Amino acid sequence: MTDETRQRALAAIVSNALFRWETAVTIALTAILFLFVKEPFPWWQDWFWLVGGLIAEGALIVSALTDPEAAQEAVAREFESQYDLRQIRNPVSRQRIERALEYRRNMLTLVNRHSGAMRTHLQQTVNDVNDWIAHMYDLALHVDAFESNELVKRDQRTVPQQLEKARLRLSREQDPAVRRDLEMQISQFEQQLANLEATANSIKRAEIQLESTLSSLGTIYAQMSLLGAKDVDSARAQRLRLEIQDEVSSLQDTIEAMDEVQAQRLTLRS
Repeated sequence: MTDETRQRALAAIVSNALFRWETAVTIALTAILFLFVKEPFPWWQDWFWLVGGLIAEGALIVSALTDPEAAQEAVAREFESQYDLRQIRNPVSRQRIERALEYRRNMLTLVNRHSGAMRTHLQQTVNDVNDWIAHMYDLALHVDAFESNELVKRDQRTVPQQLEKARLRLSREQDPAVRRDLEMQISQFEQQLANLEATANSIKRAEIQLESTLSSLGTIYAQMSLLGAKDVDSARAQRLRLEIQDEVSSLQDTIEAMDEVQAQRLTLRS
């Protein structure tokens, strides 16, 4: 979790405290007392009501800031706000990200059940999962980018036809110069077709990896729920962290491979 995210979460907690019903009651009561209860005591000053209202509101804000569950919920909401699921058009990918976020929320519930070293360890595990979900979201956007690319769809339809026509023409052409041009054209079409197939295959792999990653996330959650206080510094806990790091690395490799295939396709077209 970044410092910026935590700062936004803190601001959200304060904002929520200011808009609670208790705040409205405090303001209303302070206004009534200030306007209509002038001298409850001989030494009383009107502005004392205002000070009392400010103290009461301050107490409400402090109580919100010191409530660990409220703070955790605010941080969770702030984290999830980074990922606008409306941006993911593929319904299957969107559902997988939703389920990944659900697993994360349940992991935070596990964190809140513990204290001390165990709580710290589980929170660090959730922080590792944050990177995991970020890569899943990025991968889902890559899938969307391919599926919504009309130029790629057109090329997938037309390039095989163009290649077949060029090969047929070559088989009938007698002029050496024209044949050389056709052979070069066929080579270009073959490269373009191979690149299109590589792109399509990378998307298929991405979709499979999203599914397997979600399954792995469920496994990690189950393992977290079984960890006890004695497991904090155990090999079992360390393996859990390593599994998450390996999964994040695998997701990153898939994204980089997709970017590389896309770059090759653009280079070929240019």
